[in-house]
Amino acid sequence: MRPTAVVTPLLAATLAVTTLTACGGGSGSDPDTLKVSFKQSTDNSIRVMDDYLAGIKEQFEKENPGKKVEFVPIKAPDSEYYTKLQQMLRSAKTAPDLVYEDTFLINSDITSGYLKPLDSYLAKWPDWNRFMDTAKAAAKGEDGKTYGVPDGTDTRGLWFSKDIFAKAGLPADWQPKNWDEVLDAARAIKRKVPDVIPLNVYTGKPVGEAATMQTFEMLLYGTDAAGSQDPLYDRASKKWVAKSQGFKDALTFVETVYREKLGPDVPDALDPNVMTHVRGDWLPQGKLGIALDGSWLPQDWLPGSGHEWPEWSKELGLAAMPTQHGQAPGKVSMSGGWTWSIPAKAANPDLAFEFVKTMQTKANAQKWYIANSGIAVREDVAEDPAYVKAQPGIEFFTDLVASTHYRPAFPAYPQVSVAIQEAMEGVTTGDLSVAEAASGYDDALRDATDNQVVER
Repeated sequence: MRPTAVVTPLLAATLAVTTLTACGGGSGSDPDTLKVSFKQSTDNSIRVMDDYLAGIKEQFEKENPGKKVEFVPIKAPDSEYYTKLQQMLRSAKTAPDLVYEDTFLINSDITSGYLKPLDSYLAKWPDWNRFMDTAKAAAKGEDGKTYGVPDGTDTRGLWFSKDIFAKAGLPADWQPKNWDEVLDAARAIKRKVPDVIPLNVYTGKPVGEAATMQTFEMLLYGTDAAGSQDPLYDRASKKWVAKSQGFKDALTFVETVYREKLGPDVPDALDPNVMTHVRGDWLPQGKLGIALDGSWLPQDWLPGSGHEWPEWSKELGLAAMPTQHGQAPGKVSMSGGWTWSIPAKAANPDLAFEFVKTMQTKANAQKWYIANSGIAVREDVAEDPAYVKAQPGIEFFTDLVASTHYRPAFPAYPQVSVAIQEAMEGVTTGDLSVAEAASGYDDALRDATDNQVVER
């Protein structure tokens, strides 16, 4: 989901010397050669991961004489990356020593037995105590063991145009306290600045997980139904939640946005390219008042990105997404991110974890967060003034980590997510009432989880 940052060309030649194709050999039996697999951008101009890893390789080989690092990049879109990675993990002949796992699907690989628990390594690594608890939870399996080391995260909030707010008579330091204040601001924009889109919230199947996570779960996890419990998945019973009032309340918010024409026209909202329009056109060109979106947006506005917008930090304001009625903790965010994991069939797991330790020193982690416009998951980096000042907005989005949530990304989650998108699309188009959409979701949820549901 998170776009990859655009950077200037750096150490491509270094990587090229040691890069293997994704269909190349696996770990093999050479105890001195570490094979590392990661997602390589399909855009040849985007090399942020390649260049970062090239620097880590150079440092690691210098600090560990006689050891070699070979990269096994998988150059593919997200969906194909997951498929190719799982194919590699099935056999000792093709499994690398270290892999890059999206927290969205890591539990599928855990359940399949493809990954090695890291608890014995983490217990002996003092730096693990520097990682935030919310980030640690993203790499845990249902068995309570940890299967990955997070290399950063992302958070979500409300971006708003100060110019449009001024025209609508809204404050430049806007910080809504509840959902009604968000909707009221959008209504004010519609009345007073009628030639712009008041509010964008992603919806429907065409944008996939962006609708589920960046809109629906941002709402659901801020409802009264959340409280101290996960409103989507009951961890005590290990069942998915059905017939939730919070689910209906979240759908009602989406329905209100599109029924009152506070969002984009429905065909535009259901355009698979709507995310590109938000980042590349609507926000930079002053066509959108409020966007519920992620911390990574500035990547698209950097020099060389094709959507350069150096003035963005002066022209946009940031506000936390409030909880439904302003109830504690008052704000809500959702987080994703990636982890480094060791395959169960890796030939050199000990060497792999040593590489992870090199990547995740304070200095190297901070370098990665800044290069990737990521959000720190190490507390010592989050507190470092150099990190805080590296880019406008970093401090705001980092502060949201304390109140963020991670998806219950268990094996059934992708199907659950699609069911959420279908319910959202139904109320967006007006084809379904909130009650009908919620009932349809409950039915789909039972099918997706083999009836492993609990009613609240």
